Amino acid sequence: MGARTLDHEPHFDESLVNEMQESFERAFGAEPAALARAPGRVNLIGEHTDYNGGLVLPLAIDRDTRVALRPRADARVRGISRESGPAERELGASPASEWLDYARGVARVLADAGLTPARGFDLWVESDLPQGAGLSSSAALEAAVAVALLDTAGVTYGADRRPELARLCQRAEAEFVGVPCGIMDQYAVLCGKGGAALLLDCATLEARSVAVPESLALWIFDTGVERSLRSGAYAERRAECERALVGARRALGRELESLSELAPGELAGLSDALDPVALRRARHVVSENARVRAFAAALGRRELAAAGESLFESHASLRDDYEVSCPESDALVADARGLAGCVGARMTGAGFGGCTVHAVEASHSVDFAPRLAERFRARFGRTPRFWPALPGAPAGAIAR
Repeated sequence: MGARTLDHEPHFDESLVNEMQESFERAFGAEPAALARAPGRVNLIGEHTDYNGGLVLPLAIDRDTRVALRPRADARVRGISRESGPAERELGASPASEWLDYARGVARVLADAGLTPARGFDLWVESDLPQGAGLSSSAALEAAVAVALLDTAGVTYGADRRPELARLCQRAEAEFVGVPCGIMDQYAVLCGKGGAALLLDCATLEARSVAVPESLALWIFDTGVERSLRSGAYAERRAECERALVGARRALGRELESLSELAPGELAGLSDALDPVALRRARHVVSENARVRAFAAALGRRELAAAGESLFESHASLRDDYEVSCPESDALVADARGLAGCVGARMTGAGFGGCTVHAVEASHSVDFAPRLAERFRARFGRTPRFWPALPGAPAGAIAR
């Protein structure tokens, strides 16, 4: 194998590593040249603020996407996903609205940056991240493929260059796949610190770790409503924010790089300058940034009730001002509020379905999840998937 691409090498059970290698060999008739993995993430608070130059607080989780990869001599990219099936394209072909687009996009961006050769590869992918649930399965695939490609090229990519790699993966998703995403997902899975959440300023990429107290347990619930970032609603929200930004610049007579530069006191003065929808979008961004700061500060003081209230307020803003929630998410948050030990809850991810995150006093954690699942089943006639949000390690090569 080539030089280690990232300075963190998680150790997997030997049987899992052997199974990955054997799956690749059965599929492609040769040994893989590199193995890599990247975690999913749950965003604790700070939603739809990343592409608005604001604050986010994601946590890398212990569920991930794993890849095995071997370069080819030609420009063909052959992929097999255990979850999504096979796909095959030329590296230079246009996007095909399939999962392999994410891998090809990363390869093309890395080649354009002069980091890896512009050549095809064979790729095996497996994941225990639910697709379309708002836990960053796409960014995990991008990061894992990037690590593997760099590894096979013998390129060393240490911790100090991870933000740059996150930018390249974001560029692949935005410019090649066509999803106008912010930087949060790629940054969280590549640059997170094991065991802690990451308070990230998406405008400057300045970040610091925020410890999650042991007295607080986190649960993720899947609404079962699958959403796609390619849907028109996501692009529509971005366009509405851009409209709000243009209007704010005109009304205030000053240059603004993003809505996050607006002061809370300036919003009232924009009521005549912005249409009602644009004003609500701007109000969410400004108030959400304040909630991220309040949540992080409350965690630092171990004031769980105050931290939890920021989560509830975030959900209300996403439901009412940003309008990206759904009945299933609203029910999970409302029903959680009435359960013993729950201090806060909110939808997480882009919305329109996906997951909710719940902050629960650790002493009540065991009873909380099945009780909330039963309330959901009584409402919707099906039992939701749920799991604890345990901290995970950032992306890296898999030692073998």
